[in-house]
Parts: sequence; structure tokens; C-alpha cells
Amino acid sequence: MAVNLATVPGLRTSAEMPDNPNPPIATMSLDTVDYNQAMNQGLTLFNFTVIVIVGRAAEKRAQRKLDAYCSQDGELSIKLAVESDKSLGGNAFDVRVVGMNNIGSLSLNDQEYLAAEFSVTVYA
Repeated sequence: MAVNLATVPGLRTSAEMPDNPNPPIATMSLDTVDYNQAMNQGLTLFNFTVIVIVGRAAEKRAQRKLDAYCSQDGELSIKLAVESDKSLGGNAFDVRVVGMNNIGSLSLNDQEYLAAEFSVTVYA
């Protein structure tokens, strides 16, 4: 998924939440795994949260940037980027951004950032 997100111009990616993020950055975390979704263990669902941090909450341009990432289309669209290679390099049957659950400020190390959380389901 990080490879897909890296196609967004100027967006950094990280497998873990950095202590001092350098926005814009996208991080991924695995939330749940649902096994045995098809016969003979033929399908497993992996549910991820992708957090996109765009800048300090006080920055005026941060909201405009976040709006572009939340769009369903355009070169900065997180949805389009995540779904650009639905097989995730041959590791999945499908990947879908199923929603954006949260948008607002995120506190890290006494700094407030503007961020959005996207729910992603991987079918593998």
C-alpha cells in the first residue's frame, strides 16, 4: 500500500507513526484481520487505517491540501492512489478505500497537526 501512496506527488509514506512527522506524510496501521472469509481459507480481509498528516493545524494552507487528499479524484487523491494497483503488487485480490472516518487535529509530541483517517480494506 505504501508503494501506491508514494505515487501521490510530494507525499511521504511511513509504516509507523513518526514522533516528529514531516508533513505531508501518510502512515498505515493494521486494525483487524478477518480470516476464513471464503472456503478453504480462500480469502482474508485486512482492515487498515491510513492517516494523512498535512501540516500544523494553524497553517491555513493545510486545510486546502487536506481537501485535495480527501477528494475522490485528482493527482492528490488518497483514494485513487491506494486503489491504483488493486493487487498491491500481486499480494491481494483487491483493495478499497471504504471511507474517511475522521478529519481534524492530531496531537503528537505537543504539536497539533491537521490530519485525516481513511479506512482501507484489503482482500487477500
